[in-house]
Amino acid sequence: MSPTITRIEVDSFTYPVEGARLDPAVQKLVYVPGETHERTAHGIRVHTDVGVTGEYIGGNGPALAQIDMCARSLLGEDPLQRERHWASMRQGLRKYDQMGLGLLDIALWDFAGRYVDAPIHQLLGTYRERLPAYASTYFADPDDGLDSPAAFADFAETCLEYGYPAFKTHTWCGEETTDIEREQALIRAVGERVGDRMQLMHDPVSKYETFADALAVGNVCDEYDYFWYEDPYSDGSRSQHGNRNLRQRLDTPLLLTELVRGLEPTTDFVVNGATDFARADPEWDGGITGAMKIARAAEGLGVDIEYHLAGPAQRHCMAATRNTNFYELGLVHPESKRPHTEYPVYRGGYTDRIDAVDDDGTVPVPSGPGLGVEYDWEYVESNRIDRRVYD
Repeated sequence: MSPTITRIEVDSFTYPVEGARLDPAVQKLVYVPGETHERTAHGIRVHTDVGVTGEYIGGNGPALAQIDMCARSLLGEDPLQRERHWASMRQGLRKYDQMGLGLLDIALWDFAGRYVDAPIHQLLGTYRERLPAYASTYFADPDDGLDSPAAFADFAETCLEYGYPAFKTHTWCGEETTDIEREQALIRAVGERVGDRMQLMHDPVSKYETFADALAVGNVCDEYDYFWYEDPYSDGSRSQHGNRNLRQRLDTPLLLTELVRGLEPTTDFVVNGATDFARADPEWDGGITGAMKIARAAEGLGVDIEYHLAGPAQRHCMAATRNTNFYELGLVHPESKRPHTEYPVYRGGYTDRIDAVDDDGTVPVPSGPGLGVEYDWEYVESNRIDRRVYD
């Protein structure tokens, strides 16, 4: 007898991010000592008639609305038929960004691993069990510890001492207009300090207002042999034409597609020469199923795939991907060891703290069944602000 989904529970809860505030202009967190930003996440549990539950914690408001649209369609279904469920939910969410699909798909993968007592990366096909990591910084802010190009260079050296083989800077926030000369100075400062000892990346989060500004900063990335240049200007990384033109004028590889959703748009960017690297996020791109489709498409086109941000789902995807380079551990800051992406709901050995890397600059892949992490459901329930049950 095949297992059957009997009930789905979604608990929305809040948790604090210490030393941070939200920059409303770019919807990104900047580090501010003494402040606390309250975030919301969603704990998903997919219950079955065999006593095994698939679990995942993550997401945002739009994702919750989309879970509400399609969770009931899974009731009475076989949780192991992930590909069929993925296609059905994707069709149902075709008018939306499909982030709700990602959360449910990851929970179904967690069920599958728990059901057969194997980590997800083994179900996908393990390629590696340790992941080279890069330190991905908080966004620069004039009032915090990353308040100057020199401060970024100092922090890069600190991360090198931790063991990181690579380091990524982010642009300044909190200002209407970005100072392009300061951006160039940031790249030079970090490049001159550690460029001969670390791989370097720069991510303006699509904040540069013009193609000319993006080109001017990219030219400085060329001077210091940056590993990649990510989402440069204000097209929101959606214009294949604009980014193809930029790519043709730079030596530094472009990394795009974080801000387009799913398999087909990402593949189109690569095929049309608008990016050098593909990008995928298990939450944002249709779960582990969707992220691995992007990885396999990229492999077939001979390009690398880089997974967005940190988390157990990202670790399993990367562990089963040959054509990828670095795990993004972030966002990190010299005054805080705990990245804002790490929920305070993990029990046991899993962590994304800045000091999680070994001396060789790698982090492990969880080895337990499913996602291989144990969630603190007591914490979730004690901080719950909403509960939805589908049965």
